Amino acid sequence: MKIYLIRHGETTADLEGRYGGDYDDELTDKGKSQAEELAIKLASKGIECIYHSPKIRAVQTTQILNTQLHCVIEEVQDLRERNGYGVLTGLTKVEAKEKYPEEFEQFTKEGYGYHIKGSEDVESLRERVISAFNSIVDNKTYNKVAVVTHGGVIRTFMRSYIKLGELKKLEDCAVFEIDVIDGNIVLVSMDKAELVNASKVEV
Repeated sequence: MKIYLIRHGETTADLEGRYGGDYDDELTDKGKSQAEELAIKLASKGIECIYHSPKIRAVQTTQILNTQLHCVIEEVQDLRERNGYGVLTGLTKVEAKEKYPEEFEQFTKEGYGYHIKGSEDVESLRERVISAFNSIVDNKTYNKVAVVTHGGVIRTFMRSYIKLGELKKLEDCAVFEIDVIDGNIVLVSMDKAELVNASKVEV
């Protein structure tokens, strides 16, 4: 099986400076253009199915890709982004500081090491990402698939599923070409992304 693992395009939350994650924002015009460019690049790859997150930004990216790919589309709930911001989700920093001052201050100081009220813990994310990809890999219906998802899911995939460590760069509409051969998972190439230990990985 060949998998094209894809991050969605630029979103409105990016431009508005909102805490994203579980926030259900849409693609910007630039994000749509990014997806259109990617669709052209992938048009000749023979992709048979696109698995996608239920979030609007992933759905829109998938729809744009499918204008060129013309394949089966399947929604996978466990491909959704991590709700890492809890009660701060969807708020700008100004709004968050005003509405949840204690949560805002603690998160500002501690970053992702701080568990914001209402957020999803990292272990829950890891478990559902592994489950989602196991289901995709175990499905023998298709030989070539695309997976449209989010930064947190992709980083978890690299860290916990394919075990290649951390990403130091992950841009909008980044693509990872992955081969699954006899249960072995091989990163063939990546575009608009870079691993921390990229010099040690042949792609």
